[in-house]
Amino acid sequence: MFQSIEELVALANQCGSIHEAMIQTEIETSQHSREVILEHMGKNLDVMMASIEKGVKGVTSVTGLTGGDATKMNDYLNKGDFLSGKTILTAVQNAVAVNEVNAEMGVICATPTAGSAGVAAGVLSALTEERGLTREQQINFLFTAGAFGLVIANNASISGAAGGCQAEIGSASAMASAALVEFCGGTPEQSAQAVAITIKNMMGLICDPVAGLVEVPCVKRNALGASQAYVSADMALAGITSVIPPDEVVEAMHRVGMQMPSIFKETAEGGLATTKTGLAISNKLYPKD
Repeated sequence: MFQSIEELVALANQCGSIHEAMIQTEIETSQHSREVILEHMGKNLDVMMASIEKGVKGVTSVTGLTGGDATKMNDYLNKGDFLSGKTILTAVQNAVAVNEVNAEMGVICATPTAGSAGVAAGVLSALTEERGLTREQQINFLFTAGAFGLVIANNASISGAAGGCQAEIGSASAMASAALVEFCGGTPEQSAQAVAITIKNMMGLICDPVAGLVEVPCVKRNALGASQAYVSADMALAGITSVIPPDEVVEAMHRVGMQMPSIFKETAEGGLATTKTGLAISNKLYPKD
């Protein structure tokens, strides 16, 4: 069992990969067989891909606040005239799709939370489309992401209510970035550096859901989280490292989360939630007597 990123990297070097280190840890802690564990993760993968397909086709949330943006991005991609790379925009499209399905009360796989579920799914699906990952590789991608998520959850937070959106979207983006690095030929240490780079760039991000709903700005933050994961992975694969070690970055994020005022932690009492438009939306959805 590993308690830190440093320990995870050391174990991964012994096992041959991060995903294998995570699988072995899961076998040890759960007492389930390898086959059962892989089957369960495969079901998570299936839910992810189904939510992407549904979201891209087009959904609308119960409130009507969100929906249809994944379809717009799909149409934009199909025109072929875009500024960012196709792979990143595919990840963005699919990340939005998942979170629009979440807002529509559809079935998604919380990775690591419902509010940040689009990031890893979007990144994985885009990587699979570009690199042709097998089903086994896709499942292993999720184990790699989960390994870093486990460390972050145990040493900081993955909850917007506890640590702000830095802890939710930030963690999801870091997890996806680490897995990207591994499945593009990077070392365990480079995956750890991707985590550090990602969290550093998302540190301080507040959680300010309009009307207290996981819709605005959550859906679009998943899109930006997916793109951040790709950028961080490329930086790490280029050999760029974080001056502050990964475990210290996670610790710093935790401290920032603890010091962050409650109005910025999923209470809808600050940020975008208290803009003129944000308050108008809240009053419309929850009219006062």
